[in-house]
Amino acid sequence: MSEENEKGFVIKDKRTLDETGKAKATASNEERPKKKAQKGPSQESSQMPLPEINFPSLIFSLSSTALYHLGELPDPETNEKKKDLLLAKHAIDTIAMLKEKTAGNLSADEEKFIVNVLTDLRLRYVKEKK
Repeated sequence: MSEENEKGFVIKDKRTLDETGKAKATASNEERPKKKAQKGPSQESSQMPLPEINFPSLIFSLSSTALYHLGELPDPETNEKKKDLLLAKHAIDTIAMLKEKTAGNLSADEEKFIVNVLTDLRLRYVKEKK
């Protein structure tokens, strides 16, 4: 094959350290590729403050999912309430599994929170199931 017909590729080293372990000089702003402006929900969500990452926030998130599937919270985009009891049960069972797997490792407040959330969600699920 001739060299004219061969297609090649370029490898760019994006590591921040050189072979000696020292920081490389960074590229100037002109050399860096410019990112295209994102439009839509991803841009909006990146500007909203996110809750602290901790165990109660995880349980709160899962409980919100269960409430959504129980038809108690509206869809944020359409503002419609939908019921899917199978998915609600799945979210509730996920919280129950986390309670079981974290037994003995939670603070008293975290334990009380997860017990209260599970009790509330299970009662709501049974009510919807009837």
